[in-house]
Amino acid sequence: MSRIEQEQDIVLLVDDSPESLGFLTTALEQAGVTVLVARSGEAALKIVERVTPDVVLMDAVMPGLDGFETCQRMKALPPLVHVPIIFMTGLTETEHVVHALESGGVDYLSKPINVDELRARIRVHLANARRAQSARIALDAAGRHLVAFGADGAVLWSTPQANRLLERSGIGAATQSVMSQNFMQWRVAEGEQLAPGGGFELQTGAASGLQFAYLGVVGGDEYLFRIARAQEEGQEDALRQQFGLTQRESEVLLWIGRGKSNKDIGDILGLSPRTVNKHLEQVYTKLGVENRASAAIKAIQALQASFDL
Repeated sequence: MSRIEQEQDIVLLVDDSPESLGFLTTALEQAGVTVLVARSGEAALKIVERVTPDVVLMDAVMPGLDGFETCQRMKALPPLVHVPIIFMTGLTETEHVVHALESGGVDYLSKPINVDELRARIRVHLANARRAQSARIALDAAGRHLVAFGADGAVLWSTPQANRLLERSGIGAATQSVMSQNFMQWRVAEGEQLAPGGGFELQTGAASGLQFAYLGVVGGDEYLFRIARAQEEGQEDALRQQFGLTQRESEVLLWIGRGKSNKDIGDILGLSPRTVNKHLEQVYTKLGVENRASAAIKAIQALQASFDL
């Protein structure tokens, strides 16, 4: 029996037919994957709120929320943007196939389902999704301060930029065990649900600590992180002087540059969302920009010039 991709792969099977669910679940479990089952689009959406599958097999025609609408709603969720959704349908008219693809599906299978073809297509789409994810991470991280840990905490590799930052922060080859210990503590605390965007902070002998932002797993067993200095002394002053901001405006801009939402900034600074918005309006005017993305870029560029981040 051929395996699909990896033992821990999760397939979400969405079909209103008990017979189809039983038949397909058995076939997929024999191929070595974990199968989650939903008998409606509504049930499927509740499942993906808690678990992100590696691939979704979607029945097109179901009572209530059909497969097309369910697919569209899934693709509106950030964790599922890159998850391949394969439609299963007895509808072979061209407009139905087009509808499936326009809804966000990557492929379709005609019923009755051929098990060998099903396994082969899942295998291909999983491999494609993983390659695309690795490429996205690489593009996002190009030229950045990167370090990769193995599952045992060992540092597998790091970029020259990361090495220089670590050395300036007092983390040399002899003290990398501290970094590995922090990684393992974070991994144990997070459990199985490791989500990009999290990470840990490492206190160093330098004036500030280092932030390790988790990007994802590449190559199947490399945990990739982007390193940045934790809050630097004088960053707010640098932004205030550079752009003529007030103290509060510079604080808001600093957190915008760190990717925080208005709600997060309000919680951090003890401000209401409305007050944060008012400060942002002034920041946009003083920076000569129209949105938070442009403001963040200007803030990062100014800090890089001032602190060699």
